Amino acid sequence: MIDYRDYEIQLIEDEILMTYNGDGKYKRHDYTDFGVLLSLRKEMINRKVLAHQEDILPDIIAFNDALTAALREMYDRAYRIWDAMEDKDSYGDKMALTAKCYLGSYPKLHPIQGEEQEELWHAICDSGWNPLYEEGITLPTLRLPNFDERYDSFDSLIGMDCPPPNWNEGLDRELTKDLHLTSAFHNIFEHMGFAITDFIYVREFKTEINIEINKTITH
Repeated sequence: MIDYRDYEIQLIEDEILMTYNGDGKYKRHDYTDFGVLLSLRKEMINRKVLAHQEDILPDIIAFNDALTAALREMYDRAYRIWDAMEDKDSYGDKMALTAKCYLGSYPKLHPIQGEEQEELWHAICDSGWNPLYEEGITLPTLRLPNFDERYDSFDSLIGMDCPPPNWNEGLDRELTKDLHLTSAFHNIFEHMGFAITDFIYVREFKTEINIEINKTITH
């Protein structure tokens, strides 16, 4: 295991937990003023861990595979639900389905276990800390009906419809050149507040499918 937990990182995590669990004005799930803590923690951990990418490569591959399978299941289920809705055409563009995918509970495979780590996990998964995470890990969110055929396929959802089909920005390009990392992997790694060691041990995911109907009521 790569030893990335040092005194400075521990201090940052303690401050995150104290703020997350605090009373009074900080107990609002709005941590805008403290977002720099998550960014700093991510930068410090990634700098240490990515200096030894070969050690975490198996977990990067396993995570990407599990993520792709979860998104495939979500995609297929969303279309099955949508196709089974016989009266949707009567609503025109006033009915929509959205499907979102999230990381599951604190990963059992993570080399560091304990109540405090699970509590930290809940904090960094809070959209107050991680605003982009509120809409899930795909970019964009899967929405039906899809009026743009360019974004209609599963490959388009995970970014495998463009050359090269490998979203490995920020990683060792040579080491990861054949991995076919998805755009969802890139979204988590580059654009959210998760350090790479927060998510590469995740193998379970949560999906959320919502149907909304906007109706105008006149009197």
